[in-house]
Amino acid sequence: MKKILLLFVLFVGTQFTFAQDAAFKADVMKLLKASGSDATVAVAKKQLVGMVPQAKQSDFLKDFDAAMPSFYDKLAAIYMKEYTHADVKAILSFYDTPAGKKMSEKAGPIFEQSMAVGQEWGQQLQPLLMKYMQ
Repeated sequence: MKKILLLFVLFVGTQFTFAQDAAFKADVMKLLKASGSDATVAVAKKQLVGMVPQAKQSDFLKDFDAAMPSFYDKLAAIYMKEYTHADVKAILSFYDTPAGKKMSEKAGPIFEQSMAVGQEWGQQLQPLLMKYMQ
């Protein structure tokens, strides 16, 4: 009887943990969307599709979109490792404020402009790197 009770407690505890993890992951997914990651992915997608021949772009986009759930699952795992569920809820609260909403809306344009600045900076570093590699 004790073994059955112990197994029952372990089973219920495991189910409770899975439910908590599912809720935590769902909130992390909301956070990823609220933080503007969709917009930054859209910018990257736009640049990548431009590198693919026009005749193959449709197939590329299907494959790209099919790969996104795995990408977001991996990002969620990182967030769940670095933040507590309470942290994520607090950050989500920020994204419900006007400043948070603006930050989310501007994520795509800021990412796009930052990429341009990063490329320019990288080009400026090339002569410096060459100077020290010789």
